Amino acid sequence: MTERSTPLSRRRLLTTAGGAGAAGLAVGTTTGALAHSAATADDEPALSTLGSTAVPFHGTRQPGITTPLQAHGHLVTFDLAPASGRREAAALMRRWSELAADLMAGRATGTDTAVARDAGPSSLTVTFGFGNSFFDATGLTDHRPAGLDPLPRFSSDALDERRSHGDIWVQIGADDALVAFHALRALHRAADETAALRWQMTGFNRSPGATDRPMTTRNLMGQLDGTNNPRPEDEDFEERIFVPADGDPAWMAGGSYAVFRRIRMLLDDWEERPAEEQERVIGRRKADGAPLTGDSETTPVDLAATHADGTPVIAANAHVRVTAPESNGGAAMLRRSFSFHDGFRDDGAPDAGLLFVAWQADPLRGFVPVQRKLDRGDALSPFIRHEASGLFAVPGGAAEGEYVGQALLEGA
Repeated sequence: MTERSTPLSRRRLLTTAGGAGAAGLAVGTTTGALAHSAATADDEPALSTLGSTAVPFHGTRQPGITTPLQAHGHLVTFDLAPASGRREAAALMRRWSELAADLMAGRATGTDTAVARDAGPSSLTVTFGFGNSFFDATGLTDHRPAGLDPLPRFSSDALDERRSHGDIWVQIGADDALVAFHALRALHRAADETAALRWQMTGFNRSPGATDRPMTTRNLMGQLDGTNNPRPEDEDFEERIFVPADGDPAWMAGGSYAVFRRIRMLLDDWEERPAEEQERVIGRRKADGAPLTGDSETTPVDLAATHADGTPVIAANAHVRVTAPESNGGAAMLRRSFSFHDGFRDDGAPDAGLLFVAWQADPLRGFVPVQRKLDRGDALSPFIRHEASGLFAVPGGAAEGEYVGQALLEGA
């Protein structure tokens, strides 16, 4: 299921591969590396694997869902202009799809500042989705999927509507910050007068190659984040994450639903707690991510384990217990988030946390039951604030010569 592609030598793999998805690199094309190598002397180093790695834009599914996490990301939403309807939205999605295909392949996109001139594709991905309001703006309300029904209000919500929702959602990821910015700038300019920016957020993860071996990334609380993610090799991965080919509506076949949450972490409060308390809150050891009942990060969590006095080893309100699929009727999501730091608040606390992105075939069976359970009692809740939210229908990928959302915008 992994979409990154570049030829790898053993040396390059060891020096550039990192993060939870490094093992998923596959053989394929290398647009940036070939161009760079042709322009440099033989004794100069070729473009590294990090820069030459390319992800295909075209395919049955959009990139940026199962693609290994990149080091830099932008999450953006646009609202269609009052004068823009279905036809204008179709032209915009065609324009954006063609541009994204060029950007992801490392091809020049016309006149701009050429900020990414010296880099290869750097695992760039661009992913598009539609919000609930998109269907009102385009007159396609009869084709709005039930999966886009508004999320319920949760007691922990303190949402800023100005940084929530939106007609069209764009997720950008890359392993180079300038490549990611270049894509953001190019797409923003290409929106022209059809759509206006609603909100934009920038995130980051650990850079590939920063650790001595591929590892699950850590969030800003210092915890390994993503250990229990569904994996492509799981028997039920497809049905958990992607809308089936015979799903309803038909235009969402092969697509997925993305839930977004801006979650600010109260790091000053968290960092004052001793490591032992932090581990009880999460239910995992901080050093290696192992459950309090296990030996390593990948050891299955034993929710039935007890101490000699009969009390559970993993507390009843520990985060790992509350979010476990077995505690939520089997509900599971593919979390693919970015950390963020937007400076410091007036009280001196860091405005930092997680740009949470979770993928699932049906939010009502994925995100909603888990968040309801968290709402009722999660030991982590006192240390976080949910400040923005969004839910987006992400169609399947575009074939060569097509654009994302074409089955909806032209076939409905």
